[in-house]
Amino acid sequence: MTEPLAPSGLGWSGSKPVLRHVFRWVRTFAGVVLGALSAVLELVFLVLAGFWLLIVMVVPRARGAGIAWVYRCAQRLAGLEWRRLVTYTAANDRSTSDGGVSPAASARTLGYLAARLVPGALSAFIVGLLVIGTILAFMVVRATVLRELALIDLLLQIIIGAALLMVPVHATSNVAALDHRLANTFLLRGPRQALERRVDELATSRTEVIAAVDAERQRIERDLHDGLQQRLVALGMLLGRARRSADMDKVSRLVTQAHEDAQRAIDDLRDVAWRVYPSALEHTGLDEVLTMVAKQFSVPVKIACDLPVRPARQVETVVYFVACEAITNAAKHSGASVIAVDINRRGTVVELRVHDDGTGGADPSGSGLRGLARRVEALDGRFQIDSPPGGPTTLRAELPCE
Repeated sequence: MTEPLAPSGLGWSGSKPVLRHVFRWVRTFAGVVLGALSAVLELVFLVLAGFWLLIVMVVPRARGAGIAWVYRCAQRLAGLEWRRLVTYTAANDRSTSDGGVSPAASARTLGYLAARLVPGALSAFIVGLLVIGTILAFMVVRATVLRELALIDLLLQIIIGAALLMVPVHATSNVAALDHRLANTFLLRGPRQALERRVDELATSRTEVIAAVDAERQRIERDLHDGLQQRLVALGMLLGRARRSADMDKVSRLVTQAHEDAQRAIDDLRDVAWRVYPSALEHTGLDEVLTMVAKQFSVPVKIACDLPVRPARQVETVVYFVACEAITNAAKHSGASVIAVDINRRGTVVELRVHDDGTGGADPSGSGLRGLARRVEALDGRFQIDSPPGGPTTLRAELPCE
């Protein structure tokens, strides 16, 4: 579950440089300013949503779709608010690619947008104070340059200006803290909701893994039937012809051909076995195994593997299968001139990146890529592919590895 947002503090204790505190305040203030602007957008949305709901309430057929549309719009606005808080005013700076949270499209999200009008109004008040203070400061400087202010009046204006400046400085952190509290209260799931979501994810993952295993078994059966079985049948026929022939030269040619077919059958069997499980990983590193795989293709494959400690076997196996499938697809279908494979470990995550300069256009919903995604997601990993038409194609996979 996403961790609660923590507001960035403005304390001056410790040995942190003053400039760091100044920069943090400036960043927080920028978030407060954006919060004031977004509150205006949310106010407009709430007013329009109220009118829309009044309209759809009198049309029973459109009621469900109308409410769902309002909830979806509210969900998007709440997601934007969360990203603003994470980017500008959160001390922990933890987020994900989707903004760190995916609030449910429900009345709770609408309640958050309504509650956010309070910190939005306070943010507008802070911005207004600073604007007024800036104008007054300009007038004081102008009067001082023109010698229109006496010394006592100048000192008095400086004291008043400093006092007015302290109000927005301290209020900025307080408004940010209120903003965080509202976001944590309305958007973060409680333990029960998080547990229910996790159960749903595990159930879906289990179903997809079973489907992937069945599909893999069917593919292996096809490989054995269409490849290895046909070679063995042809091999038996050659040996039968050699057995019935009385011409020793013909027997020699048939036996030689049978020997070559037997070698090909062994290669096919080895390929099928490697697709089931790469036994070479038992005693060889991942980089060496992938190097052996890359030699089968005419396209140059550059492999960079930085794993100081070997990951768990199941993680290493998934990385191997994803990398092999990505290399195979790029070599056969993309028309790439070079394929780059980068594997490294960052903290407790093993990262895989496969990049090619081919024509792109890979379909993430295709059976092959969806199968890879299921393999990664079965270990609570993340799978992403970026393949615009015209290329290039970049596949990324992240797998947790404690």
